[in-house]
Order: sequence, then structure tokens, then C-alpha cells
Amino acid sequence: MEAIDLTTPDLSGAAWKKSSLSGGSGGNCVEVAGNLPEAVTVRDSKNPTGPALVFTLGEWHTFLTAVKSGHFD
Repeated sequence: MEAIDLTTPDLSGAAWKKSSLSGGSGGNCVEVAGNLPEAVTVRDSKNPTGPALVFTLGEWHTFLTAVKSGHFD
């Protein structure tokens, strides 16, 4: 398997999605791009040209499992 450099990912092909629950009022929202190979990226929807957090698929899966189990409630 070829190593992927997650330190400087190319986000030009990212398909950003905002939750349908975020509404249209421009509140505190994040956008997620899960279409990149070997990575899931997250950014602030109010600052789309700003920095993005980059997670491996394993890290993202662990995070979603914790959210679904109520770990952060």
C-alpha cells in the first residue's frame, strides 16, 4: 500500500457537505469532505478558505462511534 501524506493534503477535489440540521442562519457549522482517498477533512463553514482538520479513516470512525454512543453528551 502506498503511503499517503496527510500533512499537506490536496483539498482541491474535496466535496464539502454541511449538515441539513445546520439550518440557513449561518450558525456554528462545520463541513465535512469524505470523498478524499484515505482521509476525512473538516472545516468551519464560515471560513471555507481557512484551515481544515484532516483525519485518517480510522480516526474518523473512532470519533463517529464515540458520538453515536453518547460519549460527548
